[in-house]
Amino acid sequence: MITLATGGFMDFMSTQLVQFLGYTGFANVTWGHIAMICVGLIFVFLGIKFEFEPLLLVPIGFGMVVGNIPFYPGLKIGVYEDGSVLHILYHGVQNGWYPPLIFLGIGAMTDFSALLSNPKLMLVGASAQVGIFAAYMGAMALGFNPAEAGAIGIIGGADGPTAIFLSSQLAPHLMGAIAVAAYSYMALVPVIQPPIMRLLTTDKERRIRMKAPRKVSQLEKILFPIVGFIFCCFIVPSGLPLLGMLFFGNLLKESGVTKRLSDTASNAIVNICTLLIGITVGASTEATTFLSGKSLLIFALGACSFIVATFFGVCFVKFMNLFLKEGNKINPLIGNSGVSAVPDAARVSNTVGLEYDKTNYLLQHAMGPNVAGVVGSAVAAGILLGFLH
Repeated sequence: MITLATGGFMDFMSTQLVQFLGYTGFANVTWGHIAMICVGLIFVFLGIKFEFEPLLLVPIGFGMVVGNIPFYPGLKIGVYEDGSVLHILYHGVQNGWYPPLIFLGIGAMTDFSALLSNPKLMLVGASAQVGIFAAYMGAMALGFNPAEAGAIGIIGGADGPTAIFLSSQLAPHLMGAIAVAAYSYMALVPVIQPPIMRLLTTDKERRIRMKAPRKVSQLEKILFPIVGFIFCCFIVPSGLPLLGMLFFGNLLKESGVTKRLSDTASNAIVNICTLLIGITVGASTEATTFLSGKSLLIFALGACSFIVATFFGVCFVKFMNLFLKEGNKINPLIGNSGVSAVPDAARVSNTVGLEYDKTNYLLQHAMGPNVAGVVGSAVAAGILLGFLH
């Protein structure tokens, strides 16, 4: 009887051991999981080593590693499994909760003085949005339906929260690829844009000195978010969730009487939402659902839209200069900052400008089209949502 009991115990243990091994990542791993984990580690490396948007790349990269740890289905741990913690947190991405809150924080951190002192720079920010519609047409030509094409096109605005918000409304099944592409290209602004800027400008144009911005009154700063919100949302009411929070956050900052609310919006709220978006968007790149031909096309279209946006931003400044008198001309190097990667695109303008004239600081001027690009991308998202939803 002891022998029988021992044999039964050994059978039980071997069965349990086989079952345990079946639940391990080693038993469920695929080459896709390995590939995506490597991509995630590259993102973390770029964020830490080269400081390419570390607040975005580090959470997204680690989220990719989290989302691609292989597991046995049904354990309620994956981002796509109902009831899992990651799935619950991912609701904020799927339903578009996080992007408006991030826009609230962006508004509370943004100074529109550079734009208000030289309003024509808003046209530069608007011109860079051509990349959005170029990607939209490219996606349509490649066989995506109109809603999918609209969600893909917004990558050209170089605005991660806007890309997440629009894709959650138009193409939720493509949100992971769109969000990762948008944040990736935002982080790679210092790599992608400078060669295009140098290619499109002459040495003389790169050395153009712009007039110092005029001083903007406090009344102008207070009126701008109110008037800007009403004007923009009367044109595109569908952009209200993003534009409303953006301008409200800016009003909190500029009013001078709501410092505690402004500090909360620009610190705690935006930091928490950035963390949650980063880790959940990264986790949504599970190899079994993320790796597809469509994902690769989305990344290719995103790169093209980003290049087109930079191209049109720089070229539009060159076009404007044909009609401006000497002394009022705009340095074309700030045209790249029309994309809404704030403030990295403006820093790139300044960095490239200093390469040719170490005393010509363009950062303050570049912030004008840069913040205009934030508004422009939100307006473009509202237009696409109104047409395609």
